[in-house]
Amino acid sequence: MAEVIGVRFRNTGKVYYFNPMGEKLKKGEQAVVETTRGVECGEVAMENTEVSDEAIVQPLKKLLRRATKDDLRRVEENRRKEKAAFTVCEQKIADHRLDMKLVEVEYAFDGSKILFYFTANGRVDFRELVKDLAGQFRTRIELRQIGVRDEAKMLGGIGVCGRPFCCGTFLNGFQPVSIKMAKEQGLSLNPVKISGSCGRLMCCLKYEQEAYQDLIRTTPKIGAPVSTPEGRGVVADQSLLTRRVKVKLDKDPDAAPKEFRVDEVRVPREHRRQGERRDGEE
Repeated sequence: MAEVIGVRFRNTGKVYYFNPMGEKLKKGEQAVVETTRGVECGEVAMENTEVSDEAIVQPLKKLLRRATKDDLRRVEENRRKEKAAFTVCEQKIADHRLDMKLVEVEYAFDGSKILFYFTANGRVDFRELVKDLAGQFRTRIELRQIGVRDEAKMLGGIGVCGRPFCCGTFLNGFQPVSIKMAKEQGLSLNPVKISGSCGRLMCCLKYEQEAYQDLIRTTPKIGAPVSTPEGRGVVADQSLLTRRVKVKLDKDPDAAPKEFRVDEVRVPREHRRQGERRDGEE
C-alpha cells in the first residue's frame, strides 16, 4: 500500500496519483506536481489515501508544493494567453488554407510548450503552420489531433436529455458503445435518436447494458416455445423491464396472446439459448 493524492489538470480530465511527500491536502486545493510532461499545476480531486501498489503506475511522481499565490497568478496568466493564442492560430490556419478545426489551446504551466488541439477528417500537413506558430510565440509548439468525442468533452454542452454532457462532467474515459446495445435495449435504431451532439452513439447506452444483458438471459425470446399455467404456447412479445411476456397459447391459436410474468413460464431445456437460465436460477 502507498499513500497518494489524486490530481486533475482539467475540469473533466483523468485523475492521476502523486506522492504527497508527507503533506496533507484537501479536495479542491491547487497543487504543483512533477509530471512526465514537466511541472504542472492541478486541482486535488482526491485527498490523501492509501491505494494498492498494483493501482499505481511506477515511478510515482511527487508533489512539489501547494500552489502559491504566484503559482495561481501564473495559471491565470496562462489562461489569458491561451485565448490570445487561439485567435492567432485560427488566423494562421485560414492563411495556410488547412482543412482543420481548432478546438482548444493549452499552455504548459512553465510556458515551455503550447499544445493546440484540433479535429480534421483525415491527415493534415501542418509543418508550415508549426513553423509560423513557433516564430510567433518563441516556444515549443505541439499540434495534437483529437476525435469528435474528445472535442465534445473539451467544449461541453447540453445533451438531448437536457443535462450537461456526461463526458464533460464526470466520465474519465470513453467506453466502447455499439448499435447492438441500442437494439438489445429496445431503442429506436434511428441514428439521430441514439447519437449525441458529437455525432457518435451516446455514452449512456453503456450504463444499463449489463442489466439488459442479464434480463435478456432470463427472459424467453420472441418465438420461443414455453409452458404456462394455462398450457403450452409460443412467446409473441416480451417486456424486459416489467418482466412480462405475451404468449400465444396452442389451445386457442385465434385468441389474443395472454400475458404472464416471466417466473410463470418455462422454456423447455432443448430450446434454451446458450447461457440462458430460468428466472431465479444461477
